[in-house]
Amino acid sequence: MRVAVTPDVLLLYAVLAQAVFAAGLLWFAPHNRLPNRFLALLMFAMALWSFDGLLRAANVYGQDANWYFKPIYYSFAFGPLLYFYVQSLINHAFRFRPRHWWHFGPVLVQAALYWWLTFQPYTTKLWFWENVHQPYTYRVEFIGTWVSLLVYLGLSLRLLQRYQRWLPDNFSETSQLRLSWLRVLLLALGIVSAQWLVEVILREFFDLYYAYDYSTWLLGGVVLLIGVVGLRQANMAAVNFAPEEASTEPEDSENEAVVRSVQRSGLGAPPPSTPVISETAVEVPRQAAVVEPAVMARLQRALEEEQLYLNPTLSLAELSAHTGLAPRLISFTVNNGFNQSFNDLVNSYRVEAVKRRLANPADVARLTLLGIAYECGFNSKTTFNRIFKQFTGVAPSEYGRGT
Repeated sequence: MRVAVTPDVLLLYAVLAQAVFAAGLLWFAPHNRLPNRFLALLMFAMALWSFDGLLRAANVYGQDANWYFKPIYYSFAFGPLLYFYVQSLINHAFRFRPRHWWHFGPVLVQAALYWWLTFQPYTTKLWFWENVHQPYTYRVEFIGTWVSLLVYLGLSLRLLQRYQRWLPDNFSETSQLRLSWLRVLLLALGIVSAQWLVEVILREFFDLYYAYDYSTWLLGGVVLLIGVVGLRQANMAAVNFAPEEASTEPEDSENEAVVRSVQRSGLGAPPPSTPVISETAVEVPRQAAVVEPAVMARLQRALEEEQLYLNPTLSLAELSAHTGLAPRLISFTVNNGFNQSFNDLVNSYRVEAVKRRLANPADVARLTLLGIAYECGFNSKTTFNRIFKQFTGVAPSEYGRGT
């Protein structure tokens, strides 16, 4: 067999090689293990779809028709793998359960069909192409993949949006957790879906096959994007966003017991016998949404006297463990008592600490501006500059010159 070597073939081969290599690295990555394996499978499934484009560009099909119906088509897995990647990435506690397998029912049928056809003689393959695949299953596969990807894209984007709204109320440092690149990936797949729709229309209504087949190239670009940024994703082990659990409505009495415990202990941590109530076990009182002064005072003490804001990665869960207050109670108090998000509250203390240090000549002489920021709880220059300007209206360097 003579394989045509053209720029298209070389480019598709490079995409395929990069995808296999990056998928291998993701599969064995030490952190984000479950989400990275979903992402590795997604890359591999997309790479195999691009491999079909490589075989067409290299004229392999034209030279040997037996290459048709090789088991390289797993397009019904694109959407579910993407969705479960997002779910497992933003919730470290997520586990893939037997009840989740129904999402992969279509791709299992798709895989079974192609594996069966692989071992059939050419006459059977030809009959199947002429009587089943071209008039029926090809349309089901192509249009079905487009519909599946569109549905799971919508679910993934909605989940990501809810997560990004939840993040500032649970973490004081979000620069590595915002997943902005993932939004770009979802939008890129949206573009692929739009191109796929164009191809569906051209094939169904104008009988044009592969005349404007750009989805293969766009999908190759998505594979390259995943390979570049997927491996650089920060460890998400501290993140446990579970919207279905956050919507529970437990009894008010548990929450009130925690408040009474705080009041009795003189705004200190609850006594050892008082359990720390988990986020999914408590709810802020629904009938009388009143901020408890004792809870506000306990939080102020933790931040002002105990200086928990100096922890660069302070989270709502860590503050809950330190104070013995339920996360939902802390979140309610911060939002309604301090009228801020958790992220803004903690960073306001950090900014005030930086301002105090800048007013101290000894600190200014001993440390750089960034050094002061690090000692006050910031852990990156970019975050420090952004947060400081958000609270003061000026860049840190300008504030330093002004003082």
